[in-house]
Order: sequence, then C-alpha cells, then structure tokens
Amino acid sequence: MTTDRMRIGIAGINGRVGRLLREEVTAAGALLAGGTSRDRQEDGSLFATLDALAPLCDVVIDFTHAVTVQAHAAALAKSGTGWVLGTTGLSQADQDAVATAARTIPVVQAANYSPGVTLVTRLARQMAEVLPSSIYDAEILEMHHRQKVDAPSGTALAIGQAVADGRGIDLSSHMESGRTGHTGPRQADAIGFAVLRGGQIVGEHTLLFTSASEQIALTHRAFDRRVFATGAVQAALWLRGRAPGLYSMEDVLGLH
Repeated sequence: MTTDRMRIGIAGINGRVGRLLREEVTAAGALLAGGTSRDRQEDGSLFATLDALAPLCDVVIDFTHAVTVQAHAAALAKSGTGWVLGTTGLSQADQDAVATAARTIPVVQAANYSPGVTLVTRLARQMAEVLPSSIYDAEILEMHHRQKVDAPSGTALAIGQAVADGRGIDLSSHMESGRTGHTGPRQADAIGFAVLRGGQIVGEHTLLFTSASEQIALTHRAFDRRVFATGAVQAALWLRGRAPGLYSMEDVLGLH
C-alpha cells in the first residue's frame, strides 16, 4: 500500500445510493477501492461479487439487498474487511450472519445513516421510558417513494423498536400495522404503524405519543438521499482501527 488513505469499497456502486457514495468517499479524502456491479466494465474497479472486492478494501459500505447479506457477511469476515451495513428487511438468519461476522470484523449496522434519524430514534427510546403506555398511545407514520418495496420501512421499524425498548416490551408481539375492518379498541401497549407510498418522497417519519389531553410529535424528513451516503462514509471512516464488534450510528456519533 502506497497511501495511508482508508480504502473504501461500495457494494452496489451503480445504484441510486451507490452513486452518491462514490462522490462522498472522494469528498472525504478516502480512496475508492472499487465496487460491485451487475454491469462490469474493463477498468478493473468493478467486480461481480464481494469476494473479489473485499480483499482490496479496509471497509465496504453495503446498501444492497437482504438476499446478499449472508454471502457478504462470509466474504467480509474471510478477508477481515470492515462492514458498514445499511440493508434492511433482514431475516433472523441474516441477522445471525451479521452477528457472526461481527465476532471477526468491526460492523456498523443501521437502518438509517442520517444523524437526524439517529437522534430521533434515541429520543424515541427516552420518551417511551417516561410516557406510560396506559396513558400515551405510540403511533408511527412513514411515507416513501412509490418504488419502495418493503413496508413498514426499516427506519420506522427501528423507531418502533426504540419505543419497545423504552417500554421494556417485545415489538413483534405489540406491533399493529395495516389496520382494516372491525379491529376493536386499541390496545394500550400497542405500537401502531401507518404506511404511505407515493411520488418520489425520499423519506418521512413521524412518531406520535398521544394521550387524552396532549400529543407530542417527533418528525424527520429527508430531502436528499445524500444524507444517507454522507453518514455511511462517516461510519466507514470511524471504523478504522476498531475492534471486532457490532456497532451503531449512536456509537459513530459518540452518543453512548
């Protein structure tokens, strides 16, 4: 190696976020080591799989698809390459693969790399700790562009998980999503989700705590996908020299 600049690879380099990541890696003064892409070129910087790219990198930023997570976890652990993972919609087996990789390499995993969303999620947990479910109903509203395929969004689920953590309950057994028909009265400890899709909305999330006498709204709106790329590159640079382990954006921002 002839430079001490951090070598960053990008999984899915030609995707919407991937293109922004390329620009942000360069702007941060790091070395773009290459990326994975279905459309390979002859310049030697694009690879069909992460197995070929990973050994050339200090860290790989990955915003691809849940179906790639287990293969990516194995490839990165094998090469000893750090991992910034922003893929959502993971199964339990996928998450287990991430945890296994984190025993060998440093991993930052977040549903959303926006510093604002990180703070919203932290505040959601703190508010849930002091606003009892018997008095304050928790509801989460999210809206995204029409192309988004998963619902609720990973960010909405992360906010819901923060509320569940603050209240000491299990999210999966208290989550209510897509209410329709005769549902009966709302359960006091439910965490509700409402999903909207349309146009080219980058991402909007609102957490509502509503009682009989007041409502508190915590809202985040993303106007540009670049905020996710900037945060992910920040996380990648933060990983340099870190011990193996599973980290969050709260760790990156020094909130712990």
